[in-house]
Amino acid sequence: MTTRDDTKTRLDALRVEIERRNPAQPEFHQAVHEVLDTLAPVLAARPEYAEPGLIERLCEPERQVIFRVPWQDDQGRVHVNRGFRVEFNSALGPYKGGLRFHPSVNLGIIKFLGFEQIFKNALTGLGIGGGKGGSDFDPHGRSDAEIMRFCQSFMTELYRHIGEHTDVPAGDIGVGGREIGYLFGQYRRITNRWEAGVLTGKGAGWGGSAIRPEATGYGSVLFAAAMLRERGEDLEGQTAVVSGSGNVAIYTVEKLLALGANPLTCSDSSGYVVDDKGIDVELLKQVKEVERGRISEYAERRGASARFVPGGRVWEVPADVALPSATQNELDENDAAALVRNGVKAVAEGANMPTTPEAVHLFQRAGVAFGPGKAANAGGVAVSALEMAQNHARTAWSPAKVEEELAHIMSAIHTTCHETAERYGAPGDYVTGANIAGFERVADAMLAQGVI
Repeated sequence: MTTRDDTKTRLDALRVEIERRNPAQPEFHQAVHEVLDTLAPVLAARPEYAEPGLIERLCEPERQVIFRVPWQDDQGRVHVNRGFRVEFNSALGPYKGGLRFHPSVNLGIIKFLGFEQIFKNALTGLGIGGGKGGSDFDPHGRSDAEIMRFCQSFMTELYRHIGEHTDVPAGDIGVGGREIGYLFGQYRRITNRWEAGVLTGKGAGWGGSAIRPEATGYGSVLFAAAMLRERGEDLEGQTAVVSGSGNVAIYTVEKLLALGANPLTCSDSSGYVVDDKGIDVELLKQVKEVERGRISEYAERRGASARFVPGGRVWEVPADVALPSATQNELDENDAAALVRNGVKAVAEGANMPTTPEAVHLFQRAGVAFGPGKAANAGGVAVSALEMAQNHARTAWSPAKVEEELAHIMSAIHTTCHETAERYGAPGDYVTGANIAGFERVADAMLAQGVI
């Protein structure tokens, strides 16, 4: 019989081995450690999960693809970027996860995102595996023609590794509807197939789903609302701080307003805006989505209620709810301490792993409801899976139907995480609940399919 001491010894040894085999990948180490730190109870209770090799297989990608991406700028200069696709686990279905175009992208970043995606996708219950990809290409300041040429070069290699029954990429940071369009066009050109289900996040007129651009932000707000309801409170009337000003942040703000909350902030790499009247989401969309401007321009045009704080930390603004929606490790222990001092009640991660481990532990010790990204931001991939279903059936659902499905999925994820945490002696701990619930679903499928 496996004891807790045996389990701890094995997990400690596995941590050391993962760091040895994956050097200089701190984000990947962080993501794996966060999951391993919560698995001891389920491994002790379910001896079949302690089978030698199961967790080791779960922590090793099934496939890692790295490739050269040459492209030409508008002046005729040739640039060379690096492309990645990590196909991490397909026990529950085809690999599913976004593409990120950002200078910070490297193999460790993609592996951390892909590992998180395994559990996130499992929590949706929609039969999709985990993967992630991207490039160190920086789309900021590039023309549409340059971005098109880059996307075409990227897809010229990627196409041989993807397919609606194999691996289905979507967007992430730096990859929106424009980029998905260029990528899909090149895939169609190379393969001579109208395979709509090979990419998600497509335009509504050519295979995309209603509510897909909004889904991640909407879902994180729905998860925050569910956590508050569990504590006998309502989101209506609460103030909120939101970081970021990209797709996730914009639709987080929009859903907060729709549910009667008051989002006070948004940010970008230059600083943040605080708007005492609440963020004007239409002005935010105009500045960031249409004009691709800086957040300071929002403050200039909003008037006296808004001010721009250059280089500041959005977490210094007092609020009831915090929704980190920008990038990994953006909210550290000092930020968490400031939020707790100012009376924050709930934190829901709209981005992937935006909260450092020290900050997560501080929130938990302070009794703040904390929704980890693999649960709270699963709305995006959930609607991507719904887009795949619509593509397969050659149909398109109404916005109302998709939003209803999204609300149902996010409610089910919250219930699953909450009940799993209670079942394993950690009531109210959504991190433990999400990790164990996702792990159980993937591990069961892996055991059923043999050692592969």
